[in-house]
Amino acid sequence: MTGIVENNVLVHGFGRHSNWQGRSGQTYDLLSENLEHFGMSDPHLFLLAKGSHVMWVGSAAELVADPMSRTRFRLALDCADRVFRVLSVGTAERLSIIWDLEGAEPLHAQAA
Repeated sequence: MTGIVENNVLVHGFGRHSNWQGRSGQTYDLLSENLEHFGMSDPHLFLLAKGSHVMWVGSAAELVADPMSRTRFRLALDCADRVFRVLSVGTAERLSIIWDLEGAEPLHAQAA
């Protein structure tokens, strides 16, 4: 069983969960991915950040459909030191989540 868990971490890059709080106060569960091997898959939203500053949020659909998003993505990719995949996003609320995450900040775990 342990081998399966280790395999999942290797396949998904770093595989570390991180919680970020959006502009609205909503908390989002993000999965850290390896920036060097980053590739987009169509249904997923991604967040590119430099430290705790969000540089770009979107999916492959935004890159294809929106020239401004493409430009922002290229700039973000040059500066970003982190990339996260947004977990559990419905298609109906995708644009709201993008807006919310553009102003997000990481939530730091409190020591017990």
